[in-house]
Order: sequence, then C-alpha cells, then structure tokens
Amino acid sequence: VQLQASGGGLVQAGGSLSLSCAVSGRTFSSYAVAWFRQAPGKAREFVAAISGSGDSTLHADSVKGRFAISRDNAKNTVYLQMNSLKPEDTAVYYCALDRAFLRFITAQVMGVYEYDYWGQGTLVTVSS
Repeated sequence: VQLQASGGGLVQAGGSLSLSCAVSGRTFSSYAVAWFRQAPGKAREFVAAISGSGDSTLHADSVKGRFAISRDNAKNTVYLQMNSLKPEDTAVYYCALDRAFLRFITAQVMGVYEYDYWGQGTLVTVSS
C-alpha cells in the first residue's frame, strides 16, 4: 500500500491550496481516508476524514468552513481544498488510510492510531 501526497507550497494568508493524495494497493473505495497535519514542535492533529464511499465527512473545528475533503474513487485519490488559509495552518500535511474496513465516520476517526498507512507529507506554508 502506498500513499503519495502532493500540492503543498507557499501561499499568502487568505489564499487557497489544493492537496491530493493518490492511494494504491488496497480496495480504495472500502476505506476511509484522512488528512492530518503537524506543525514544528507540535503533535500531529486531525484535519478531516472521508468515508470510503465519500458520502460522509468530518472536519476539525479549526478548519470547518474553510477546508473541504473529497475523493474520486475512479482515480483512487483524495483531495483537501484549503481556502482562507491562515498562518496557523502552516504545517506538514499527511494523508492516512484507515485500518478498518467500511468504517462509518464518527469522532473515532480523529485518532492517529486508527490509520495503518501514511503518506510522506507535503509542506504547506502560509505567510502573513
């Protein structure tokens, strides 16, 4: 199983970026995928998750209304559209594949231990 995250970069506050995560090696549509982020000196934190079918999502309060997770099962890819970016959004963003088959999205998906495969991370830097 491999996850390849891309799309990070440098953007000014108020700007937008779109991240992608290409997944291979597992029946993609049967597993939820999440985005996490980790800022320097801080713990990895949950950003958003989406169910295998794409009909259920969960976003962290800190990004609700600004970020949107989506997926295209035909392309085995999950996206994170990030709008109205703030300097505090600066972090390395990781995508992660759920360890549970056909999980229903609940608050449990916010835990890092619910995922058994991780992408390499992509850096997002938001300047003020």
